[in-house]
Amino acid sequence: MATTNPTDIPRTLSWQGETTGCLRMIDQTLLPMELREIDCDSVEQVWEAIRALRVRGAPAIGVAAAYGVVLGVRSAASGSRAEFDKALDQTATYLAGSRPTAVNLFWALDRMRQFVEGHPEASPSELTALLLDEARRIDDEDRAMCAAIGRVGAELLSDGDAVLTHCNAGGLATAGDGTALSVFFAAAAAGKNIEVYVDETRPLLQGARLTQWELMQRNIPATLICDSMAGWVMKQGSVQAVVTGADRIAANGDAANKIGTYSVATLAKAHGIPFYVAAPTSTFDLALADGSQIPIEERAAEEITHGFGRQTAPDNARVFNPAFDVTDAALIAAIFTERGVIRPVTTENVRKMVGSSAADN
Repeated sequence: MATTNPTDIPRTLSWQGETTGCLRMIDQTLLPMELREIDCDSVEQVWEAIRALRVRGAPAIGVAAAYGVVLGVRSAASGSRAEFDKALDQTATYLAGSRPTAVNLFWALDRMRQFVEGHPEASPSELTALLLDEARRIDDEDRAMCAAIGRVGAELLSDGDAVLTHCNAGGLATAGDGTALSVFFAAAAAGKNIEVYVDETRPLLQGARLTQWELMQRNIPATLICDSMAGWVMKQGSVQAVVTGADRIAANGDAANKIGTYSVATLAKAHGIPFYVAAPTSTFDLALADGSQIPIEERAAEEITHGFGRQTAPDNARVFNPAFDVTDAALIAAIFTERGVIRPVTTENVRKMVGSSAADN
């Protein structure tokens, strides 16, 4: 599929209709060869979409989960309040089991729970409509957050910079323009000429399939490289900065992101290149003192041994397949949030910037 007009690209996910409607999303497992939207009419379909990476990226998962709550409780809209509350609890618990690392998932579910708790006199039918409104607010806030992060981060990039990114932290990972990629989009909109080096991001190639595709749709000059080439590109002097997203950030600034990010950050430090993280305040989990407490999802061995359906390893090969790693705060030059820049990245500065808005589960 080829298009250079971003207005031609459907939103990553959007709610269609009112309480009897559905959640529509781009099936990211088909990109870049096919751009197809799917409709989720049940909470089970949303769970599967999150688990199978049809929708992915911490902010987008949070938005999808909020809408998934609406799908899960609407069958109880005509029952008693006790039945509705039970349906809400079951739905939130079910969705929480879809993926363990992205804190936005739990943040969104907790927000929906707390919203219901704040309306003790509302009837189930009223609550269903109100929950849809709340999910739409989360959606709208996410888009505004993306734009704000883009503006904040773009100020630290200079005209002519080449920037490396890992995985996909673009519009496909959020309800808006993304986190890391929003920085590139905002810099380009401000008239800065930038180039992006895109790690392919093994084993599921989110960089090759998604980030390269997004940047090409927006006419941002982008060069795709194998993950193992990042150090050499840095040594050649081809990169002036690294910007990635994050799925969960601990109170001290340690940041979990797609596997391979820690390696990129270590390489950037060795070459004197600033490593930046772009993430909303909802991605911070102040209940975790440091990154050692962040749960790391391990995925199926077949993603490595039979990548995209083709066997590339011997039968019965032993496999270790963590989906994320954690980058130490000491390796992070700054974190871009919708509220401003955290620099240097310390527990004190994180709390000053994030405050009580962060997840504190």
